[in-house]
Amino acid sequence: MKIVVTAAAIAAGLAACATRSDNISASYISPVTYQGYSCRELGQEAARVSARAAQAVGAHDQKATNDAVATGVGVVLFWPALFFIKGDGASASEVASLKGQMEAIEQASIQKKCGIEFRRA
Repeated sequence: MKIVVTAAAIAAGLAACATRSDNISASYISPVTYQGYSCRELGQEAARVSARAAQAVGAHDQKATNDAVATGVGVVLFWPALFFIKGDGASASEVASLKGQMEAIEQASIQKKCGIEFRRA
């Protein structure tokens, strides 16, 4: 019985871990959103979205690292640590949305021949 409870706790802990940001797919954002923007405005929006994405990715990856550490501690030393695993949530949604906005800005930039491209990690 003890093995079953331990195995269930480990499985729950591993399932709840936050996903690394590079494994989060972009949400679809229509490039039409940026259709009325000039190249200058697209550049400004690209800078704003890029800065926010950098912050969101950093915070989300820190959360994923913390979850991995809590899982390791929970599995090896102290199973109640598994309750501190937060998993994905609002931060993953924000990262997906920002990635989608970046793709939409690039699409709008291509259509308007602005030359805006985001660097990929």
